[in-house]
Amino acid sequence: MKTGSKGIELIKHFEGCELEAYKCPAGVWTIGYGHIKGVKEGMTITELQAEEMLKSELNEYEGYINNLVTVELNQNQFDAMVSWVYNLGGGNLKASTLLKVLNSGEYDGVPAQMMRWNKAGGKVLEGLTRRRQAEADLFVA
Repeated sequence: MKTGSKGIELIKHFEGCELEAYKCPAGVWTIGYGHIKGVKEGMTITELQAEEMLKSELNEYEGYINNLVTVELNQNQFDAMVSWVYNLGGGNLKASTLLKVLNSGEYDGVPAQMMRWNKAGGKVLEGLTRRRQAEADLFVA
């Protein structure tokens, strides 16, 4: 599957688009729509580069969902999962109880599992709590 418009809108909304490198709440250099690979202090990009980075990363994160999730997903469920993995990474998905719950077919348990991932640096962040809620809402929509 590929990410639909709702998933892309969700990611863009919560990541925002920054054309100058900044440190995210977890202390990681970030640019564009939450891009972290190879980002260094002082780096700048264009809006077109930010869009290209997003498309490239969506392919990667869609791959995690397509390869690790063994149950069927509708478009909203897929989009919610891509947003979650876009923010947290494939390693966290692979090791998560969320994946175990989903792959056992317990779709109703997925939103609560998503909500558990609202911390950065050990602290609950309001922005992450809002993002997890939006992902959970999209998953059940």
